Amino acid sequence: MQSLIGTGVALITPFKKDFSVDAEALKAIVNYQIDNGIDYLVVLGTTAESATLSSDEKELVIKTIVETNNGRLPLVLGVGGNNTHKVVEELKNRDFSAFDAILSVSPYYNKPTQEGIYQHFKAVAEASPIPVILYNVPGRTASNMLPSTVIRLANDFQNIVGIKEAAGDIVQAMKLIQNKPKDFLVISGDDMITLPMVLAGGAGVISVIAEGFPKKFSDMVRLGLNKRVDEAYKLHYLLADSIDMIFEQGNPAGIKEIFKSLGLAENTVRLPLVNVDENLSNRIQLFVEKMTKNWA
Repeated sequence: MQSLIGTGVALITPFKKDFSVDAEALKAIVNYQIDNGIDYLVVLGTTAESATLSSDEKELVIKTIVETNNGRLPLVLGVGGNNTHKVVEELKNRDFSAFDAILSVSPYYNKPTQEGIYQHFKAVAEASPIPVILYNVPGRTASNMLPSTVIRLANDFQNIVGIKEAAGDIVQAMKLIQNKPKDFLVISGDDMITLPMVLAGGAGVISVIAEGFPKKFSDMVRLGLNKRVDEAYKLHYLLADSIDMIFEQGNPAGIKEIFKSLGLAENTVRLPLVNVDENLSNRIQLFVEKMTKNWA
């Protein structure tokens, strides 16, 4: 899918100080992405704190993003879980007319075998009315979807079109790229190794840091896709410290500090997440000020 090559961002859900969803801030963040070169938007992923949103809040987030985007960029919706039957029911009953694909996380907590992972995504693929992007994030799921399982799924189901690979393992990513079907997309899920993955043949990224610095990060990915290596790495190293900082005390607490510094949203997160400490907050603030000054 050509529309999903480049830089996608995993949108946050901004909250007001009273912990309610801040729809106006979300509109501003969506426009900030569109105005600064992002290629597609991912709705209700991990970074959206989806685990702490009620059903009504999820619908509000979807409605706000769909209406604000107004068809300008492709949209990907997070639809996944560790109850296969429940995921399948959502796929059968939800209106996906505004979305280009779903992003579906490998089942977490249950720790399925590779065969269990395959059977889960077989059910997802057979139920989904739109293309499916697999999501491998072992640090959150406690199980790693091996390249052999991914390639098996990619070969068996035409509507499984890609994977967000967030194992943080460049060797595993290269095995996927080496053995994948021709048009299957291997998408980075780790901001720090996005450029090496792209240069190795990856299709881009679903990023967190890119929503804070959309122009520079998406420029880096475009340069990488065009094999302009030195220029791309210049941007990579410019942003590298900020990538470390936003994950230092958990996601999305770090990226929300960047949005606060940019004046786009409050830094409020919901328990069990907490805000970053004062030291990290100050370091993020200084980085944003430096970048804003240098890029003005």
